[in-house]
Amino acid sequence: MNIAITFRHLDSSEAIKDYAQEKIGKLQKFLRSPLKANVTLSVEKGQQTAEIQLNAGAEHYTAMVSGENMYASIDKVCDKLEHQIHSVKGAKLSSKRHGMSAGEFARASEETARTAEKG
Repeated sequence: MNIAITFRHLDSSEAIKDYAQEKIGKLQKFLRSPLKANVTLSVEKGQQTAEIQLNAGAEHYTAMVSGENMYASIDKVCDKLEHQIHSVKGAKLSSKRHGMSAGEFARASEETARTAEKG
């Protein structure tokens, strides 16, 4: 896992770096190959922006969120990336012969998540 963090118009702090690395590191469990991430954290006109470009093998994902709080922006951008990863996985499974549709995959993944939380 290789995560590069860039700060634009913002002083770098270890707390934000650690928080971003922790959040992005959690996305690794959804990917088969090791991830490489370029994170850009910036402040423009009072809006704090988090942009992440993820590469895992042949898969590429990009998301950007602006908000009032940098930590909230990092949370939202990671949620967007997780949603992109799940939708691509569903599309790949449904494209296989006799594979599940995207809706069936979503229901199955929600059920496994619920059972994992209970047990």
